[in-house]
Amino acid sequence: MNRPANSVLLIEDEPKIRRFLRAGFELQGYSVIEAESATEGLKATALSAPGLIILDLNLPDLHGAEVLERIRSWSNVPVIILSIVSSEDEKVRLLQAGADDYVVKPFGMAELLARSNAALRRYFKSATENPVVVAGPLSVDLVTRTVSLNKQPLRLTRKEYSLLHILATHVGLVVTHDQLLKDIWSGNQRDNIQYLRILVRKLRQKIETDPNHPRLLVTESGVGYRLQARLEDIAAG
Repeated sequence: MNRPANSVLLIEDEPKIRRFLRAGFELQGYSVIEAESATEGLKATALSAPGLIILDLNLPDLHGAEVLERIRSWSNVPVIILSIVSSEDEKVRLLQAGADDYVVKPFGMAELLARSNAALRRYFKSATENPVVVAGPLSVDLVTRTVSLNKQPLRLTRKEYSLLHILATHVGLVVTHDQLLKDIWSGNQRDNIQYLRILVRKLRQKIETDPNHPRLLVTESGVGYRLQARLEDIAAG
């Protein structure tokens, strides 16, 4: 599928991985900028203003988490983390620090491209302040607070809508358990993930064709939940 060219900055110290990433992104119409160190990456971010950053955590001169912190101090460009570490605590920490997504090595290029496209859609949707979020057959109007499924009105409880609203404003991206609990509940419930799981199950009963095999509201194991922007992105969920 043809798409407008976007610039992507690869901050990765391994030449083989950079070549692999360059080939995949260029096939999808991206222009690619390469940096093999944190210092080069920060400089390229400032000078080239890329539309997307792919950031490896294990860089020779500075840890990727500190690079992310520096970028977030002045830019909201979408950043996707690459790491060999699959620790759930690490994923949560980086997502809370401002990463848009987290991909564990080894990974498939199709998965990374799907997550990259989702991050860019979220970024540009925010920039244009589009009040209607569409996720497959689901439509959420953030202004009128109305929801439809397959063009039919859908009635939700207040908390079900609160959950869907948060996921819709981050469509295509993972939202952590902690963020959802904090935004939906107050008091003791804020620390009880079981409340969130029950609410997710109830919402899935209303929006999924098969709630036991969800395709719209998917689980990021140990981290949080994601509202898929398109059903074909399920491979990345």
